[in-house]
Amino acid sequence: MARYAEINRNTKETSISMKLNIDGSGNSQIDTGIGFFDHMLEGFAKHGFFDLDLKVKGDLQVDGHHTVEDTGIVLGNAIKEALKDKAGIKRYGYFILPMDDALALCSIDLCGRPYFSFECEFPTERVGYMDTELVREFFYAVSYSAGMNLHMKMLSGSNSHHMIESLFKAFAKALDEATMVDPRISGVLSTKGTL
Repeated sequence: MARYAEINRNTKETSISMKLNIDGSGNSQIDTGIGFFDHMLEGFAKHGFFDLDLKVKGDLQVDGHHTVEDTGIVLGNAIKEALKDKAGIKRYGYFILPMDDALALCSIDLCGRPYFSFECEFPTERVGYMDTELVREFFYAVSYSAGMNLHMKMLSGSNSHHMIESLFKAFAKALDEATMVDPRISGVLSTKGTL
């Protein structure tokens, strides 16, 4: 059974269309209007083996905030919808990912309860046309929309591009692990019987 979601979200600030296949092969078609953000989401899809089709039209004449945050909301909703009742999934995933000077840690629990911890400080205010403070806003939106316990920590790094890219890729690898189906699991991996 395909774990797939298709979501359209329209507000006065953004218009977003997303298709997400959890069991993909890393293919993506992405256009958010922010080149660096596109690059990060392409890396997320490729390294998590997720198929992601995304088109965003946002109020970039204001700034990138609504585009990035609302994309996080939609991605979180898509993850939640695609996983349905979460039967058989490993639930937990973590990864420590190196990228040159950067070393990023990401740990996930797909428990249905949102919680977000982000210990990262970037040396520059922007990478390309994306404000680095929006990285936190994106992952916060994903975690709360998906009902995901998400911890991210930059263990080392000096280059903002490398640091942000390592976070997106670590998130992809951790999410790939957490969404994997384990044949040993009957129902959901919880003593409560629900996630």
